[in-house]
Amino acid sequence: MSLAILGVGTAVPSKAIDQGTAGRLAEILCCRTAEQMTWLPTMYGNTGIKKRHMVLAGELVDDVLNQTRHSQSVFLPSDPPGDGPSTAERMRVYVEMAGPMALQAAKQALEQARVKSRDLTHLVTVSCTGFNAPGVDFELIQGLALPPTIQRTHVGFMGCHGALNALRVAKAFAEADRNSCVLVCATELCSLHYYYGWDPQKMVANALFGDGSAAVVGAAGSPGATAWKMAASGSCLFPDSADAMTWSIADQGFEMTLSKKVPTLIAEHLRPWLEGWLSEQGLALGDVASWAIHPGGPRILSAVEESLGLPRGSAWASYEVFQEYGNMSSPTVLFIIERLRRADAARPCVALGFGPGLVVEAALFE
Repeated sequence: MSLAILGVGTAVPSKAIDQGTAGRLAEILCCRTAEQMTWLPTMYGNTGIKKRHMVLAGELVDDVLNQTRHSQSVFLPSDPPGDGPSTAERMRVYVEMAGPMALQAAKQALEQARVKSRDLTHLVTVSCTGFNAPGVDFELIQGLALPPTIQRTHVGFMGCHGALNALRVAKAFAEADRNSCVLVCATELCSLHYYYGWDPQKMVANALFGDGSAAVVGAAGSPGATAWKMAASGSCLFPDSADAMTWSIADQGFEMTLSKKVPTLIAEHLRPWLEGWLSEQGLALGDVASWAIHPGGPRILSAVEESLGLPRGSAWASYEVFQEYGNMSSPTVLFIIERLRRADAARPCVALGFGPGLVVEAALFE
């Protein structure tokens, strides 16, 4: 049985910064020498990102650039330069900002699905950038007037592929009970974990990540329905990859590392596994008509394209979303799927996401 996608909603913070401004912020907050400053423009310029939406954009950015303190934010640089806010201070902003953005995305998904909130039976939330209890799930129950009996599941700290894990959970609920109706909501405030100081790997994360939320309403799908349907999911842990991508809780926020070997690991291991998994679904690589590839970064996208031998333009939706929003972690692939749905992209479609491990998660949509 498949999971029919009845509706998708997306939300981002109202304020955004362009990549040139982001580079200037990094010079102020991260660089300690003139040599370090000369490295940043090329790195930021080569990402392919035009702008990113962030909950901390706006008055705080103006303060940093103009050396003022009107925002009185804990994210303002200290003198002498320090490591930025504590994890507790960053989590206080998460508690304030994550719920309203998740609620906005969920309302859109319900409206598009034409589903009443009282008819939802399961709620699956996703986040790796913040933790609190009661959390975003509670705020969704309150804000949407969901039934108090709704069954809740949280997918936490799984990184960029977390939404694909959540869709797998939703599909399992649909398979277990044809009368179930599931709301999936992935919300990430990556900007809260901005790294202050000089560390080349963490500079890459500073240059790539933005904030966003995406929600999906799904239910058991019938073979004749025209809705996009998630028919299968798969997962593979690449060998010798534990240090390729990491995400850990530190005193000054959550710290991410992205090894230069990630594209190489994808190039070596993705195609053999994916061809085997597709064969189990009765498909060959050439049968896939569209792709929703999570853009962890420009080199990850190009590594996937090269590994799979994809025709030019196959990942157009991934490039567009990455250019407009950057990497929002878990919601990003749902932004891409919604863009493909709106364009009435051909199916079958395969969605791919990569996360700490290094693990690839896949979903097949028919």
